[in-house]
Amino acid sequence: MSSSVFSAVRSFSLFAFLFLFLSPALASESDHKYQSDDPVTLWVNKVGPYNNPQETYNYYSLPFCHPGTNPAHKWGGLGEVLGGNELIDSQIDIKFLKNVDKSTICQLELDEAKVRQFKDAIENSYWFEFFMGIILSIWLTLLEHLLSSLLFCFCHVCAFNDAESSDDLPLWGFVGELHPDKNSDNGKHVLYTHKNIVIKYNKDQIIHVNLTQESPKPLEAGRVLDMTYSVKWLQTNVTFARRFDVYLDYPFFEHQIHWFSVFNSFMMVIFLTGLVSMILMRTLRNDYAKYAREDDDLESLERDVSEESGWKLVHGDVFRPPRYLALLSAVVGTGAQLAMLVLLVILLAIVGTLYV
Repeated sequence: MSSSVFSAVRSFSLFAFLFLFLSPALASESDHKYQSDDPVTLWVNKVGPYNNPQETYNYYSLPFCHPGTNPAHKWGGLGEVLGGNELIDSQIDIKFLKNVDKSTICQLELDEAKVRQFKDAIENSYWFEFFMGIILSIWLTLLEHLLSSLLFCFCHVCAFNDAESSDDLPLWGFVGELHPDKNSDNGKHVLYTHKNIVIKYNKDQIIHVNLTQESPKPLEAGRVLDMTYSVKWLQTNVTFARRFDVYLDYPFFEHQIHWFSVFNSFMMVIFLTGLVSMILMRTLRNDYAKYAREDDDLESLERDVSEESGWKLVHGDVFRPPRYLALLSAVVGTGAQLAMLVLLVILLAIVGTLYV
């Protein structure tokens, strides 16, 4: 009985393995290749004040349109988690090579609490971050996890790696804007209600994405805002390997070498090194001549020793090993000063001095 079950499981695993990897209709997360009308996922990540990038919150901490039930989540490594990165599927319908003129995401009903949250975010220049990538369908994800367990436990052949790609393309934008208002000293708070997404592609791969926001609407309690989006696909000749060049400012890093400054610094180092060497040579020469005298000149030696000053008077105490040397070395080595620095930074953060 156990032999027949084992054979059936292996047959099912092999069939599903071949179906997944030989089917031409599935997009690949490893090389980011798509077929026409394949779903393209827009991940929402975080929001936070522009003037303090270290302060970030979950995107849905603001009352934006929430996705449906059980949206997919994607986490990176420990560093990304500590940096406040948590990708959530926005469930906005985007298909590969399919333009969207204007479609509704949701209708946002504003009340006093939501208006207060959005106004506070706009006054602090809150920005948000999106990522565009690919996610497999729910049934395919479940099947992938099932096959991973079966292949690992029974076949010992291979295991699927469902780690998400770390090179999704980013998009940034501001939550809203503060317009000057003649009737108010604080200005008028407006919220962007339309997201225009332009996606450039090369054959079957996404190369670049750009987000522009339009249709600013004033924030008023009791008002209903139509949150919309549009998608436009454009072809480009940029290769997939060069897709991140647009985010790198190469002229900024190509500085000319200031040879005069380098020569000036080099000569200053030589001058200071020579000056310190002269002082040390004179001091050491006098000390060496004093201690190298003949034994019969004890009177002059005692007179010179009595005239010593500074650290030479306590050289015996200075070079005597202290008690609990191992404990002292451990405390200093692990950085007692670092603990004081951390405490000082925490105190400054509490009083708000570090908030730029």
